[in-house]
Amino acid sequence: MSQKTRTDYEAEVRSWGFSHVFTWTDGPNAHYQPHVHAGLTTHLITAGQLTITYPKDPKPEKKTYTVGDRIDVDAGRVHEVWIGNEGCTYVIGE
Repeated sequence: MSQKTRTDYEAEVRSWGFSHVFTWTDGPNAHYQPHVHAGLTTHLITAGQLTITYPKDPKPEKKTYTVGDRIDVDAGRVHEVWIGNEGCTYVIGE
């Protein structure tokens, strides 16, 4: 079985119904302060890991995702993200 390419991962995210799709890489230990997006976004991790929390939820918890995981964030949902020690590459669909 061959390893998936960037093109394969991006095609997979497009197949989920997202029209704006791109691959993004964050360096080790990057941090995104709490923020929102105007529309639904998805993230398919292809390398590394990230941890996300939803600080305005009634009982916020941090959850870590790794290679192969999909994370959907609803439009307008406040979230905060920490990138792992090895960085993280993921395909974003908007």
